[in-house]
Amino acid sequence: MYSATFIFEKKQYDEEFYKLDQAIAEIAKQSVGYLGEEAWENTETGHISNVYYWETMEGLQALMKNPKHLEAKAVQAKWLNGYQVIISQVMRAYGDGAIPHPTSAFSNQEQRT
Repeated sequence: MYSATFIFEKKQYDEEFYKLDQAIAEIAKQSVGYLGEEAWENTETGHISNVYYWETMEGLQALMKNPKHLEAKAVQAKWLNGYQVIISQVMRAYGDGAIPHPTSAFSNQEQRT
């Protein structure tokens, strides 16, 4: 399992942003191996973090190579004050099962050590 964490600081969004963002979200959800996502905001720093989960690196790379994603990346400075992307391999995930999470299926398959 892989995760892509997109951390950013926003400027002013416009209609073009919302259209492109929605299109990319739909493309991600329909891509092979997409498992889900979650978002966080740090009110002290103003940073927003979106974490996306895929079963395989190929699924994640398919989104990264999609023309809509490349279009957004090329014009991101219109809407963002900066960003950082972190691609990670999920080695382990576990919990008590009380909170639904994209990694839940993964944690049921892996032995906890």
